[in-house]
Amino acid sequence: MLRKAFIAGVSLAALASAAIAQDVAPKQFDAGLKAHAQLPAQSFIPAPADAPAYFNLSGRFTNGPKTEALYSVYDPKTGLSRPYAGQAIQGFSGIRSLGGDRFLVLTDNGFGSKLTSTDSLLMFHELKLDWANGRVGVTNTTFLKDPNGVVPFRIVNEATKERYLTGSDFDIESIQPVGDTYWLGDEFGPWLINVAADGTVLKVVATKIGDVDYKSPDNQTVVTPNPGTPLAGVNTQRSGGYEGMAQSADGKTLYPLLEKTFFDETAGAAELVDGKPAIRMLEFHLDSNSWGEQLRYYPLEDAANSIGDFNMIDDHRALIIERDQGSGGAWADKPAKLKRIYLVDLNKTDADGVLHKLAYIDLLAIKDPNGVAPRGTESGVFTFPFETIEDVDLVDPTTIVVANDNNYPYSVGRQQGRADDNEFMLLDVADFLKAE
Repeated sequence: MLRKAFIAGVSLAALASAAIAQDVAPKQFDAGLKAHAQLPAQSFIPAPADAPAYFNLSGRFTNGPKTEALYSVYDPKTGLSRPYAGQAIQGFSGIRSLGGDRFLVLTDNGFGSKLTSTDSLLMFHELKLDWANGRVGVTNTTFLKDPNGVVPFRIVNEATKERYLTGSDFDIESIQPVGDTYWLGDEFGPWLINVAADGTVLKVVATKIGDVDYKSPDNQTVVTPNPGTPLAGVNTQRSGGYEGMAQSADGKTLYPLLEKTFFDETAGAAELVDGKPAIRMLEFHLDSNSWGEQLRYYPLEDAANSIGDFNMIDDHRALIIERDQGSGGAWADKPAKLKRIYLVDLNKTDADGVLHKLAYIDLLAIKDPNGVAPRGTESGVFTFPFETIEDVDLVDPTTIVVANDNNYPYSVGRQQGRADDNEFMLLDVADFLKAE
């Protein structure tokens, strides 16, 4: 049944009474490491020639007060110094396979927040993976810009000609090619953004469906209230917008998926479905540029978990990364415990729209008997223990690609005292992909 209760005006409290019916636990399948490649943490690109000279330096706001002196702030946790010359390529938060070892990837908002990312330009890239030698080549980079003034709020580069977009304007986390344009999912709004092949903004779509207006604390229309006054109208968690966004096989529908649970203002707590945490999956119809009414839920293993990426593998089944907030091994303050990729069927839900998890693979227990990985394999088992694993897509009928967002320059998950590289891997998961 189509879940239209919130559109019809039924309270969010009533939604919480819905039941999650996962009658059979999802089956675990093995994953084998076929290939591995990595882009070094220290990978940069110059700002566009027509961008303000201000963007020749980045990371100047990552230490509290503005710091203009190049490499003057040392971080012993990662072994890196900042600010940097140029723009950091790293932080891949969305991926699509383009065939022939070519991939489309998205660099997210920059340095972790609106305040720290005003000097970080938004961009996406085409990569060529040299799996045999474990190398990542950047073959093309597209910077986002709004020369026509389409963005409906003030941006950092408001008064410039090209109006390049920054990580203080949007937090882009998912990407889908549609025709000769691209659709991006954002976390600040949450917004959907349609851009041309050269990165020019064509549309910015707010998330308002029926009576529900989805807004995060970083939405540019949200006004911080005076002390003692509730912040009303905010129902999407910070860094909880569209982390994943799949595209239907026929290319007609986008499925934006929140990263975290929706906030029930009536109950004053995160939305629960039959007392369990689940996050909302929406529909956007590209032919009409309008939101659909169907609402699905992805059930989390734990309320503190979040999703990392979401892509379809056929006309009804999809891959979704679920992860805890841990990172690293036993040496870490908060070691990684749950890093999985689940297979779900969008046609198989309970009466309230809750998806059934069909199967999963464990990214902390990848088989690597031949020692394919340069680091991270012990006794034939390779681990991917990163806090933010945000890239998954189908490569061929037996293989998927998985990569991490290394949260440059902060994350340390692979090796104590060393900033994470951006790692890519091909996984042999033939049996997993056959699950129904």
